[in-house]
Amino acid sequence: MLISSLQVGAKPYKVTSPNGRIIATLSLDKTCQLSILLDGEELMAASTIDLTLADGKQAYSQAKVARSKRSSINEVIEAPMYRQASFTFKANQLDLKLQNGFGLIVLATDEGVAYRFYQTNKGATTIYNEVADYHFGADRTAWLAYSTNKEKPMAMAFQNIYHETAIGKAEDQVAFLPVTIDCDKAKVTLLETDIVSYPGMFVRTNGNSLKAEFAPYPKKMDYYRWRGMSYVKETEDYIARHEGTHSYPWRILAVTEDDTQMPLNNMVYALARPNKIGSTDWIKPGKVAWDWWNDWNLRGVDFVAGINYDTYKYYIDFAAAHGLEYIILDEGWYDSNKANIMQPIDEVRLPELIEYANEKNVGIVLWTVFNVIDEKLEEACKHYAEMGIKGFKVDFLDRNDQTAIEMVERLAAATARHQLLLDLHGIYAPVGLNRTYPNILNYEGVFGMEEVRWTELKNDMPLYDVTFPFIRMMAGAVDFTPGAMRNGTKEDWAAIYNKPISMGTRCHQAACYIVHDSPFTMLADSPTNYEADEPYTQYIASLPTVFDETRILQGKLGEYIATARRLGDAWYIAGQTNWEGQRELTIDFSFLTEGKSYQAHLLTDGVNAHHDAEDYRISTIKCNASTKQTIHMMPGGGFVIKLKIEN
Repeated sequence: MLISSLQVGAKPYKVTSPNGRIIATLSLDKTCQLSILLDGEELMAASTIDLTLADGKQAYSQAKVARSKRSSINEVIEAPMYRQASFTFKANQLDLKLQNGFGLIVLATDEGVAYRFYQTNKGATTIYNEVADYHFGADRTAWLAYSTNKEKPMAMAFQNIYHETAIGKAEDQVAFLPVTIDCDKAKVTLLETDIVSYPGMFVRTNGNSLKAEFAPYPKKMDYYRWRGMSYVKETEDYIARHEGTHSYPWRILAVTEDDTQMPLNNMVYALARPNKIGSTDWIKPGKVAWDWWNDWNLRGVDFVAGINYDTYKYYIDFAAAHGLEYIILDEGWYDSNKANIMQPIDEVRLPELIEYANEKNVGIVLWTVFNVIDEKLEEACKHYAEMGIKGFKVDFLDRNDQTAIEMVERLAAATARHQLLLDLHGIYAPVGLNRTYPNILNYEGVFGMEEVRWTELKNDMPLYDVTFPFIRMMAGAVDFTPGAMRNGTKEDWAAIYNKPISMGTRCHQAACYIVHDSPFTMLADSPTNYEADEPYTQYIASLPTVFDETRILQGKLGEYIATARRLGDAWYIAGQTNWEGQRELTIDFSFLTEGKSYQAHLLTDGVNAHHDAEDYRISTIKCNASTKQTIHMMPGGGFVIKLKIEN
């Protein structure tokens, strides 16, 4: 990092991206304001950013600068279990230290702008509010995922479809991040990363702007009888409190001129704290045979299927036969109403089940509730790690106040100490903690496959499926839980809780395994449903979950996406489309190694998939770098292509 001095007190301050196209301008006059230009065109007008302190004063308004520094960053970041094995991060930044003990860093990359507040005072600090009033304009279109809890809007699972709306016409309710705004020349996406002992951000439309809101600091907690889940009963009148020096979250305004850039934006990961756990060799990503989505349904067996030893033994056998690395014991392996994670039910015969799974080389992951494991954290981690459990799926956090953020980091650190992986559910979108603790393999925070058990047709999932990879996936991996074997067209889909049906074709489901960043992903349907269609099952079971490189070949937010991922010298391509008619894509294979011949195994919508969404076709072709292959997708359809060099 190269550092040079600036003239102290210079106003305004400009920070320019390495390619010179993006300029962030910071003003510390009457108020602290930030604006963003791309090629001289305004993306975000001057917008107030600040911290409100205990005395009601703003930390950055009319602040005097004690010291300013500029620096350039050029770093190769290793990224285990990320969408690519490594990447280069380049940025220019300005660091302003104020006379009042606070400071502000503004950073510009070719991917966008970020800023963070910090504090050098060593005493106790209470933050009553953080001000962020982002001025984009009332007529600009935003994609907002609103809270699903109108009574307590900051207590929910961070799962909703996107509402595409002009900012000036948006609903008067909070939306959770990420949020994308179409600024004509480019899209700007609001993200956050590196949150330590501080709440996450929500936004609400405010005329021509998006204004930040934050969950207050919890004052009193209570418990729901069901699951022993804790919730905030009373709150303080401030949002955060801490001791000593502190770095506040990075606020990211990612800039993308083409939609295909969106799923590849690396700012959340790059600006997070580096790996704190050391070696990641013990962390094993992979695919999971999962019980809950298919309601423990097994056919043709000689035992009663359910939460018991024989059922899970069947899941283990299925996983072993198809090369799946894990099974999950979801809710029910301990009595949720008693909320005692240390007491498995007798029917599961957990020690015996672990022994059987070890013989089959299949790992077991246990479901639990965030506060339930947190209240016995060291005991539970030590006990289950010694038993041979590989990790936890942790559910129902449903908040992002300061104490919730602190709980997640506690869990990440403790499980890492005991070499246990984490799959986080009922939680906000990733905020970079998976870089700091790479044992966090996946996050929910997505309107995933579970929703088809109870949602309505108006919550158009094929549309959502070609929307969230451009927005939500900018933050990081998604645990969408794909793999439905019962698939419906728009005309025949219905919500069925016990035997759920996906919206869209079976190939649309298969494409999830490549389109999604998802190093720990489910085969969500019943083992016996998969066994009834071995060619398809073997195809999806053979797909990797981590890759060396990712490219978005084609795509448009809300319409379609085509993703290519490389692992070694093999390539995997997949695409999905919305429900609005049939679509043809021509895939250009020019990214393949020149002079090499490849065998391509294609999984595509069948000619009758518009009528029977389960119709598909597997075919094989030879191709090379000069090949162009046309793919036909039915409404709500998809495809997958596996490419391997011929011997």
